[in-house]
Formats: sequence, structure tokens, C-alpha cells
Amino acid sequence: MLAAFACAGLSMIAGAQESDPVLMTINGKEITKSEFEYIYHKNNRQQVDTNSIDEYLPLFINYKLKVDAAEKAGIDTTAAFRTELNGYRDELAKPYLVDREMEEKLLHEAYDRLKVNVEISHILFSTMNLPDAAAHEEVRRKATEVMQQAREGADFAKLAEQYSDDPSAKGRGGYLGYVKGGRLIYPFEKVAFSMKPGEVSDLVETRFGYHIIKVHNVRPDMGERLCAHIFIQVPQNATPEEVERKKALADEIYKELQEGADFATLAKEKSDDKSNSGRGGELPWCGVGDFVKEFENAAFALKEKGDIAAPVRSMYGFHIIKLLDTRSLQPFDEMRSALEQRIARDERGGMARESMIAKLKQQYNYSCDSSQLEQIAALSLTGKADSTFVAALGQNSTVLATYGDKQITASEVAASLGNSRILATQDAEQVVANAVDRLATQGVLDLEKANLDKKYPEFRNLINEYRDGMLLFEISNKEVWGKASTDTEGLARFFKKNKKKYAWDEPRYKGFIVSCANDTVAREVKKRMKKFSFDSSVADIENEFNTDSLIRVSIRKGLFVKDDDAIVDELVFKGEPAQRDEKLPVVFVSGKKLKNPEAYTDVRGQVTADYQEYLEKQWVARLNDDATVVINEDVLKTIK
Repeated sequence: MLAAFACAGLSMIAGAQESDPVLMTINGKEITKSEFEYIYHKNNRQQVDTNSIDEYLPLFINYKLKVDAAEKAGIDTTAAFRTELNGYRDELAKPYLVDREMEEKLLHEAYDRLKVNVEISHILFSTMNLPDAAAHEEVRRKATEVMQQAREGADFAKLAEQYSDDPSAKGRGGYLGYVKGGRLIYPFEKVAFSMKPGEVSDLVETRFGYHIIKVHNVRPDMGERLCAHIFIQVPQNATPEEVERKKALADEIYKELQEGADFATLAKEKSDDKSNSGRGGELPWCGVGDFVKEFENAAFALKEKGDIAAPVRSMYGFHIIKLLDTRSLQPFDEMRSALEQRIARDERGGMARESMIAKLKQQYNYSCDSSQLEQIAALSLTGKADSTFVAALGQNSTVLATYGDKQITASEVAASLGNSRILATQDAEQVVANAVDRLATQGVLDLEKANLDKKYPEFRNLINEYRDGMLLFEISNKEVWGKASTDTEGLARFFKKNKKKYAWDEPRYKGFIVSCANDTVAREVKKRMKKFSFDSSVADIENEFNTDSLIRVSIRKGLFVKDDDAIVDELVFKGEPAQRDEKLPVVFVSGKKLKNPEAYTDVRGQVTADYQEYLEKQWVARLNDDATVVINEDVLKTIK
């Protein structure tokens, strides 16, 4: 048996090597074909001008040599590096820790339910704020009794009027009208959209209570409407006379529209809905269930673009509705993002994850010993998970569950419980069982996360790319970018050696522009500035002559080309007289006109960029001189 397993292991390794052979080794580190192909193809997708394999190969080698240098410098072992990488890994792992098959099934289910409208009524038996389990059971018993009456042919609307706890159902016999997918809580929707016209459901439990659902009809979805409206608000406590005045105003506006008045103009002038009146009354796209029924019925009764409905009354007031456009259900791919957000907000949001957890528990052979749970629970003298029980649990090493090569012991359960007072009121066995399940759930998820690199090549490639990118940034900053920005002596030498490269097309003025309150101040400032260099700070002079309440001098420093500044144009480049500040009318310049830069600081950005490139080339050359690179030419030929 051992020999058989050894042979099987060798054959698996050989198969893996054949499917993903080593393309090269760089300083002893193996680079597989798949890793090179991933980065090569991704790089070409992101570039306007693509590289051939021969062109890209030296770039890739240089990239890996820099990463190797970062590893030798120990950058990958720092706490900051590991924290950032682990954070990225956790985020990247999330899509892999859900059941993608179920997630896709839920998305398509949600999309398919947008294709139809279901006409329904319901009766709600609320279980909100009940004092105890007995009260909950009594509600369930009553709901079951009413459900049987409905199924035996009793008038559903009358039952709803008599028993429903849904305030909106009162006076409407529990009637909700036509609804489309995504408008109901998921357990309710799941049942309603699976029923046939005329059927009465079993009890449907939601967080609100027990529902009895009756489906009256099913029809194809009516699509969406883009409408504008002019709204005349009617207060909730309006008198009949006030309602009539509002109706008369709505009728008058409608008459104006029939006589050719512009809808958008009247909306801006007369609509009480200020959230959209500025847009001519235009509303968002609406489908079945998006607006109150009276508005919806009137909007969907309009057939042609530009049609305007006579004033319709809703609980809020009168609406005059204009149809702007219509559209049918958008394709699935265009709605995927919106559907993902929708299902993430309700019970479906955790279903794909729970399904994956169940699969992982099976995959990692999760087993919980119920007999041990009972024995452990017996340690509680009160039957509750009080502090005495938790303390006893902490001293117990009994194995309660296993998964993979891991164990969950009683003491681990105790450590996870903490010192919550709420536990003292809960059943000890149930508390332990819940804790074991939580620990097992986190445990199998951690095991799976640790194995994602082996199971999913795309995950491994993304993690490696991000890791290498972090290392590349840090080592490049150390060897090139940071050095170039702080090495003033090196920048000065580089500029001096390449001075001809930085010639200007036109002269610059390098110096100060000084604005003073009067001639006396100007004379004093000139004296102070005689020994000034371009790098000197002017703060001392400004502090000497200025106070919080009185500004007598303002000094600006810069490198100016003609047309950059009106004062410089006048005083240096002999241009037109420039306008002065009334409070600082005396102006002079202190500096010099240059035909070409005299120091690297005059062209800092360009010199720094060129110096970075110079340092980069030197660094890469050193890395290549010290490198050992071996390329498998046979494997290289197979890359396309």
C-alpha cells in the first residue's frame, strides 16, 4: 500500500510538472510557465503597443531580479508588508468562499422573476415583540386555523379584514396588487412566485411573522416607464373644500396642457414636487410596484410617448402624468451588478456562503460528537451556561469535534465564549453546540483560504502579482525614486554632466517679485535682499515689515517665462505696464534673466526623472551582472 501511494504521489507530481513546467530559474527560484504567461498576456492587454515574447522576456527577468533583491533586503518580512498583503489576500479570497454555482442560480432566479408580475393578497399574523415561546406558538396555531379556512373556500378578503396584522391590508382585504421580483422579502417572494392562480399557500414564516398568501393571477412583466409629473399636494387632514380646490387647480393645469402649454415649464412653475420640478417633473424609470398603485395604473395606461393622463388622485395628492419613454427588461449581463446588490441585501446574501461552508465541512470531514456535547452540558448544575459552567469547561480537554487535522476541545469552546451575562440565561448544551459550529465554520474557512493558491491558479497569480508589485515598489523607491529625490549632490553632478540636454528655447527670469506699500519700505527691503540667493527664505523680511493687521510687503519667488506674470513681463521682458495692487503699489524685481538653466533646481522635474532613469539602468545592470538565470528553451517555445 505504501508503495502504491508513493507511486501515485510521484505520478501526480509528474503530471503537475507536465501541465505547468518550469520555464526558468532566477537566482535559484523557479518560475513556471503559467506565471510567465499570466503576466505576459496581462501586460500586453494593458499596453497600446504589445511586446513579443522575445521582447518581453528581458523585461520579465529584470522585474523578477528586482523582486529577488527586495526579498534579500528582507522587505517581505516586515510587519507592515505582511499586514497589507494579508489584508489584500482576505479581500481577494471572499469570492472564493461562496458557492458560485448557488450564487449564479440565485442571480438567474432573481432575473427570471423580473419577467413576470404576480397578483397577490396576504394575511399577516405578526410575531413581533411576543413575550415568550408560548405566545409565538399561539400565533402559529391561529394562523394555521385561518389558513385551513382559506383553503376550504372561505372569502380570503374577509379573513384578511378580520385577522391580518398588516395595517396596509385593512380596507383592501389584504390585496397587494401586482408585484414583480425584488419587491418582497425573499421567503415571501419565493413562495408567491412558485404558486399558481387560485392557490392558497402554507404558512410562510418571515421576520415579521406568519403569512398566508393567495395568488390571483400571473402576467408577463409590463416593462418600465419613464414619466414626468406635475404634482398638486393635498394635506392628509385636508377638508373636502380644500380637496376640491386642489382638484380644480389640477384640472386647470391639465386644461392648459391640452391647449398646448409646455409640460416642463408648467412643472417648474406649478408642481409641488420640488425634487424634480427643476427637471420638468421627470422621475426615475419605474416598473410595477415602484410607485403608489393609482400613479402606477395611470402611468401604465399611457400608450404613446408624449401622452398625458388626466389628473389622478393618490393618498398624497393629484398627479398629472406624461409618458416620456418605455423599455422592456434589460439583458441579464447589464443587470448583473444591480441583481448582485439586491440579493446581497436580503436573506439570499448569506445563502451562497452558507452553502460553501456546508460543502467545506464535508470536504474537510467535519464531525461533531453529540454524545460528548451531552456529557459536557451535564457539567452545568443549573442547565445554563453560567460562569461556573464556563469555568469548568475551560479546564476540560474533551474533543467535541474534528475537521481536517484539527480538533475543537471543550477548553477552546470556553475561551471563545468570554464572560457574557446573557449566556447564564441560555441552555448550556445549545450554547456549546453553537460555539462548536462557529469554531468549525471559521476553521474550515481558514483551511480553505490556506489552500486557495493550490486550488485556483488565477488566485495564486493575483496574489503573486500583488505581492511582487508591493516588493517592486518598495525596492524601487529605495534604490531609485527615493534616492533620486534626496541625492542633491548626485542630481547636481548629473545636471552638470548633461547640461546641454536642458537648454531652454527662450530665456527665464529667476528671482523675486517684491510689492511694497511705499518707496521707504521698498528701499529698506532692497537693502535686506542685496545678499539674498534664490534659495533664501523671505519669511524673516515679511515678518519684520508686516503685522497681523498691516501688510507692507509681499514677496513672490519663481522661475518665470514670458507671459507667466504681468509684473515680470513689464520689468524684465520690457512688456506693457502691469496693474499694481493699490495697497502695495511700489514694485521691483530682484534676480536675473537666464538664457539657460544654471542649476539642476531650475529644471528639477526633468533632471530628477532623467536621474531616476540613470539610476535604474545602473541598478538593473548590477542585478544582471550578479544574477544566475537559466531558461528552459523547450518550454519557452511552447508559449504563445
